[in-house]
Amino acid sequence: MKLVPFALLAALLAVGCSHAPSSGISHAGLNQPEGASEATHQPGWNGQRFAVATAHPLASKAGLEILQAGGSAVDAAIAAQMVLTLVEPQSSGIGGGAFLLHYDGREVVAFDGRETAPASVSQTLFMKADGTPMAFREAVVGGRAVGVPGTVRMLEMAHADYGRLPWARLFAPAIALAEEGFPLGLRLYTLLKTERDLRKDPKAGPYFYERDGEPHAVGTILRNTELAAVLRRIASEGSQAFYEGEVAQAVVTRVRDHPDNPGQLSMADMAGYQAKRRAPLCATYEPRAALPPRRYRICGFPPPSSGEITIAQILGILNRTRAPFLRFEDPLWMHYYTEASRLAFADRARYIADPDFVAAPAGSWDSLIRPDYLAARARLIGAQSMKVATAGSPTPLRASFAPMPEQVEYGTSHISVVDADGKAVAMTSSIEDAFGARQMVRGFLLNNQLTDFSFLPTDSNGTPIANRVEPGKRPRSSMSPTLVFDNDSGELLMSGGSPGGAMIIHYTAKLLYGTLNWGLTPQEAINLPNFGSLNGPTLLEEQRFSPDYVGALQARGHTVKEIGLSSGVQAIQKRQGAYIGGADPRREGRVMGE
Repeated sequence: MKLVPFALLAALLAVGCSHAPSSGISHAGLNQPEGASEATHQPGWNGQRFAVATAHPLASKAGLEILQAGGSAVDAAIAAQMVLTLVEPQSSGIGGGAFLLHYDGREVVAFDGRETAPASVSQTLFMKADGTPMAFREAVVGGRAVGVPGTVRMLEMAHADYGRLPWARLFAPAIALAEEGFPLGLRLYTLLKTERDLRKDPKAGPYFYERDGEPHAVGTILRNTELAAVLRRIASEGSQAFYEGEVAQAVVTRVRDHPDNPGQLSMADMAGYQAKRRAPLCATYEPRAALPPRRYRICGFPPPSSGEITIAQILGILNRTRAPFLRFEDPLWMHYYTEASRLAFADRARYIADPDFVAAPAGSWDSLIRPDYLAARARLIGAQSMKVATAGSPTPLRASFAPMPEQVEYGTSHISVVDADGKAVAMTSSIEDAFGARQMVRGFLLNNQLTDFSFLPTDSNGTPIANRVEPGKRPRSSMSPTLVFDNDSGELLMSGGSPGGAMIIHYTAKLLYGTLNWGLTPQEAINLPNFGSLNGPTLLEEQRFSPDYVGALQARGHTVKEIGLSSGVQAIQKRQGAYIGGADPRREGRVMGE
């Protein structure tokens, strides 16, 4: 078969600008986050000392500036994230949350800055009076879905442990850009043009749009003095300036006073937010057919993220099939991959939620990635697609939770950094849907992360769903910041991750499989067509697979949907003492370093 090259993909993605980011790219009810804007040629990157990869060139430049000044990986990630708040407001920012993995040369630590539900919410938050769940758009626009933002407090916690430069220094690039202005790019313009609700917001409307409702033209210099003022206060006073006082009050007032869809966020919720330091979830991975043989240790984020568990399940199940002896060009490999995905996503839907509210099966999340359990799951894969898998039983006891119905998840941003000392960060951050709750406060947008909870609290039999809404709970996420090590020497080999809602898991798995199994560079792996299954149809990136390839999958019983899959993978890999990086040509990210 012949895969469509990226030269053609660039033209196709340019045509794809008409997709609406606010509702995702949809095909037969399958929604994907953030529509496509333009494809950009990414040649890959090589360097010796340090590197930073982010979703926007200005954010990468800010991170590079901090690394050149002697800053740590955490320092660079903070500077980059503050700039992303300004230049990539549709995806992440201080009004949202983040997961950060850090490697200090000895151990990996997971910093959890996921949003929490307000203390006064109930499990029927997204249920209508007639007992049916709200439509996504009914829930997202306004204050109802706004969770307590976690990014600022989490970054402050990480900086206290691993920062090198003064906290205030890290805000300088973003403050300067906010005051002096930055040119509105094609990607942001494209997403603004198809967005339906943001222009109605009294703050966001004038900032992003002309009086006639059209976005400001590409190249227009956007200045955000309100955000600059907030960042100055956080820089000088710490996270307290965000979680208490007038900034917090502005957030709470905006959420609670929304005229159509108010939320329940309170000042006590803001002041009481706590970031968490967690143990990472790590799994040994030894590709069966890789030459020379090598064992890896893949570390990712534990629950409330479902990313690392689901990726480890997919890779572990695949390794127990014929897949390791096949290449990407063989449709049989895709059959095995998507069948493994169905099995993993079935477990994800039943078991994974905030660990402070939901116990792991058999008392440990490792029960879902035990070798014997994965082997049993792999034996369920046959010559024909199972179409929809059911959850397994990693414990003899019957599961006490019902599977969560499939529900859309939306956008994010990813940052990877390796500093001059070899310390590394993989951080994925989000405000959830494109432009979040469509509410701008003091120059930044608020998240709608509570829509990552199950809208339905129970199944039809009244059995509770693990990821239901509860006060103080963190919604399940698919964010998958990942660090890869040589299992025997402990050497850091890669930092990577992606935006993309639930498809983040597949985008990151593709990066890992391509580099660790097939020996591809990060850029080569990222350039491969996107694919996956969320335990339903087999999803293939539109215009990237030949009719023969699609037909071969259909002959095995797959329901194939070719849709836009706009990933944004960033990765830095260490090879032979140097660094090589990759950035997704489907978006505007860049790798920079020395």
